[in-house]
Amino acid sequence: MKSTFDYIVVGAGSAGCLVTNRLIQAGHTVLLLEAGGPDKNFWIHLPIGYFKTMMDPRFSRHFDTEPSEGTGGRNVTWPRGRVLGGSSSINGLIYIRGQHDDYNDWAKLGATGWNYDNVLPYFKRSEHYAGGETAFHGASGELGVSDLRNDHPYCNAWLEAAQQFGLPANKDFNGQTDYGVGAYQLSIKDGWRSSGARAFLRPVMSNPNLTIVTRAQVSRVLFNGNVACGIEWLENGETKQAQASNEVLLCAGALQSPQLLQLSGVGPTALLQQHGIAVVADSPEVGENLQDHYQARVIVKLKKKMSINDQVRNPFELVKMGLQWLLNNSGPLTVGAGQVGGLARTKHARDDRADVQFIIMPLSVEKAGEALHDYSGFSAAVCQCRPDSRGRLSIRSTDPYDQPKIEPRYFSAEHDRKVIVAGLEMLRAIYAQPAFKDLWDVEMMPADTDLWTYAQTRGGTVYHASGTCRMSDDGRSPVDAQLRVRGVERLRVIDASVMPTVVSANTNAATYMIAERGVEMVLHGR
Repeated sequence: MKSTFDYIVVGAGSAGCLVTNRLIQAGHTVLLLEAGGPDKNFWIHLPIGYFKTMMDPRFSRHFDTEPSEGTGGRNVTWPRGRVLGGSSSINGLIYIRGQHDDYNDWAKLGATGWNYDNVLPYFKRSEHYAGGETAFHGASGELGVSDLRNDHPYCNAWLEAAQQFGLPANKDFNGQTDYGVGAYQLSIKDGWRSSGARAFLRPVMSNPNLTIVTRAQVSRVLFNGNVACGIEWLENGETKQAQASNEVLLCAGALQSPQLLQLSGVGPTALLQQHGIAVVADSPEVGENLQDHYQARVIVKLKKKMSINDQVRNPFELVKMGLQWLLNNSGPLTVGAGQVGGLARTKHARDDRADVQFIIMPLSVEKAGEALHDYSGFSAAVCQCRPDSRGRLSIRSTDPYDQPKIEPRYFSAEHDRKVIVAGLEMLRAIYAQPAFKDLWDVEMMPADTDLWTYAQTRGGTVYHASGTCRMSDDGRSPVDAQLRVRGVERLRVIDASVMPTVVSANTNAATYMIAERGVEMVLHGR
């Protein structure tokens, strides 16, 4: 393998795959480093397969957060994709961008040029929407986006109940507004998961300008003074290096991009000195501003065996599912982590924007990777769109294999506690509407538990870590609005860690947009 490339991209997740694609298309030589292995397993590509892959250590790395009062003294496990495609290869496939004002907020916080009108073209550029080109959707991109292709009568009943509760119907959460209830769009194309690797990496994988190294654990960015000049990584027990003649691009995600910066000497001086790391640039906010969405569920037992819990235990139903997927690219095998749902305002909303998201599935399970419950379960989850609580991430040692210390500080802000409880109350009220109340007979969770205690002790992550290398032109942020790392040259961060505030829904769509806009800045030298 040659030792010098135009660009080195660290991380073959959602952002890294798109960035690599665009650099290769522009004629550059690229070294792409990925800590995980190839994405050849069948379950990675079958949409419903995330139930098997999300917690499988072959495909995901499990990070443990610090126990806290907000989680009842529990640690929470955060799986992150460790395979080509990163978390886009194991996530729940929901394609939703968040509210228009999420991006206007970014601009107000100093992320100049990242307001909604400016970022919409970058969403559309990478999108291949099955419904065709519209004012809000692109149809000529690589990332498959499909409307729901599984019609479940009880999901339809829930939508009707939510409208009886007072929420409007919404046919496109990525359109004019995300307020209301409807079916989610999913990152699926021709019946298969459209991951970052499948959409962006596969088309350029045979290009001679691209070198991909899997099972490469990056240990640090190499600097010549304060100029990033290359990358060091560990592979099969050996330490290897490569040089970048243009730039080094960190696309390692909200947990490992800040970890790599700290390991490389860019971070809070006191932390770096504590671990004997030479300071390249004092950047106190690297690892700060950590945000995540936290969910809690109301699960009921259905009167009839209409749950996917029942279907998967019936061999005839399994055959039917397989035929639906094989012949029509439809049915339960094409669903994501939520079939229907929506966004709503609780009584604690501070403005006219939705402050909670609902995710609805005609099944029930304790957590991803475990067996479905042995009763006919139906789940409705709620998470807060824009939590006030902020956490932090910091290295524990100079060992790149060592997990960083992750402190989400869930519910450290009192407002967040009020919102999650109000969201659970809304879900209960929807279950009680005429369209749904006769379909179930027992509330399995939270049952008689106090709602705050239940959320605190039984809720968990929605896997949307972000914000740890926030972008702004305020002079203090880890990266500027062009995603350039402050205090050094020829180094950028392009992934969910640059979000000043987490978007109001699932983060994958926004991550692709950040990558699309970020790589354009790279190619135009901005």
